[in-house]
Amino acid sequence: MRRSKVISAWSMLAVSALVLTACGGGDDAADGNTGSTVDVDTLAEGKAQEGDNFTLADVPEMDPVTIGVDEGYSAYNNNTADTNSSYNNYALTSVITGPTILDGNNKVLLNADTMESVEVTSEDPFTVEWKMKEGVQWSDGDAWDCREFYLAWLSSSGETEGFNAASTTGYELMDPECTDDHTFKVEFSEPYLDYMGMFADVRLLPAHIIEDAVGIDDIRDVEPKSDEAKKVAEFWSGEWKGFDAETMPGSGPYKIKSFDPNSDTVVLDKNPNWIGAKGGPSEVTIRAIPDTKAMATALQNDEIDVAASTQPDATAANTLKGLGAQGVKYASAPQLTFEHLDLNFERDVFKDEAARKAFFEVINREEITNKLLKPVQEDAEPLNSIVFFQGEEGYEDRYGDKINKGAETAMQTLEDGGWEKGEDGVYAKDGVRFSVEISHNDIARRTQTVEIIQSQARAAGMEIKDDTDPNFLKGRVDKGDYDIALFGWSSAPYKAEQKAIYITDGGQNWQGLSDPKIDEAFDAATSATSEEDALENYIAADEALAENYATVPLFATPSMWAFRGIDRVYMQSYNGALWNVGEWEAAE
Repeated sequence: MRRSKVISAWSMLAVSALVLTACGGGDDAADGNTGSTVDVDTLAEGKAQEGDNFTLADVPEMDPVTIGVDEGYSAYNNNTADTNSSYNNYALTSVITGPTILDGNNKVLLNADTMESVEVTSEDPFTVEWKMKEGVQWSDGDAWDCREFYLAWLSSSGETEGFNAASTTGYELMDPECTDDHTFKVEFSEPYLDYMGMFADVRLLPAHIIEDAVGIDDIRDVEPKSDEAKKVAEFWSGEWKGFDAETMPGSGPYKIKSFDPNSDTVVLDKNPNWIGAKGGPSEVTIRAIPDTKAMATALQNDEIDVAASTQPDATAANTLKGLGAQGVKYASAPQLTFEHLDLNFERDVFKDEAARKAFFEVINREEITNKLLKPVQEDAEPLNSIVFFQGEEGYEDRYGDKINKGAETAMQTLEDGGWEKGEDGVYAKDGVRFSVEISHNDIARRTQTVEIIQSQARAAGMEIKDDTDPNFLKGRVDKGDYDIALFGWSSAPYKAEQKAIYITDGGQNWQGLSDPKIDEAFDAATSATSEEDALENYIAADEALAENYATVPLFATPSMWAFRGIDRVYMQSYNGALWNVGEWEAAE
């Protein structure tokens, strides 16, 4: 039976959570929770957005703009395990087009500039068709068509050795077919409710580049596990790092013009073959400014036009709020992003359950949240789930009884587990001292987080060291090179995406976590035939994660951004500020 396209109810749940907690004040008064000096809700939708469809609005071209972000671009292929980063996604969201768009409310929209439809054409077997518009081109003039979808499936299916895909979730269920140049038909081996999330994460890379590089006529003729597929995997996994104009074209409204790794700056200019509206900034410079306070100062000094930070900072927020007389508009809103601490199960200390449990017990997240987050979002509170955000159906407090039990309780847990305090005041067991590092990139708030935890843990006989590494997220975290990793996960509104992070040997399970209960729950959730069954199993996965004492959820991270000289800018939760840059206009 033929069905019109259906947007996953999971995405709508995520949208609901965001809307229920988002607060935006008018221009005349700051919002009580976020301090926004602009009505945030009015910025969150595309100008030509209609129903479930998105097209870029036809607006005049404007002068070049410069955007400040927390960390720089590093790779054109953002889907390998060693490159997968929000900061690549922020730069690429207007460069590599896909079948869907997420607006500021995390509503899933058909990208009507490039797509005719995404439809479920059969419930049994579960079958989906992606139909592309004719005439979509890469910036080098080659066609954007079904070959891109086939390559994305080939690279993410898990069937060919050498594809270092960050996630295979959903793609391993596909039996694909290009029924013509503009129709990609997939029969799933089991129902997959989050199909609208497929191919949406800058995954549709240029098939013609690989065809030329490997010497094949048509990527659609390449069979998984073949010698040709392994050659494709070698290029896909290794060659799309940094920037090369010859091999890294754009299919969206922009393309990459240049990249300077020394200054951490990438410049975008217009894709001359873009099929949609041609307006917006004539050029976009994306500049990495890791110190959020320095980013605020750069906006104050007219060095940048937009400060777009996913790392809220109280001092920076106060600076930005005070720039109203300069025409600066400040905004903050909840995101589908959360800060957390991942414990590495491969480390001797954390192979011991008592050590993991004691570490959880000694952490006071209220102190961290009150000192570091409430100045940006007054109603911020610790997050008590890994799978769910506050306000979503399924969210319950699964960590409150495990965390912040105090130093005395943590020490008792260690001693009951066979740990003994040494003369230096640090516990040890079987020759292993409770001395660990918390590793993170160079973000001031994360350094402050570690300082607070050090003080808390010291009272319980645990030695915590600060391992600040600007390149931690660019080659270390994905190799499990840490004792404790402090970073944030930015989520698209699809629960299925979490599977690769937490199942045994998952592509992004860098902490070595392995529990059959977690595996079974995620498997059941992603193959569920109803939203009710999926919810039940995602809850089971969340409960099992908590029982493993594997990850300490700290808080959901609000975005914080400010802009001047542009009419409307919204820091989209997953894709950053540039998700609709092609319809920015000069402010009146």
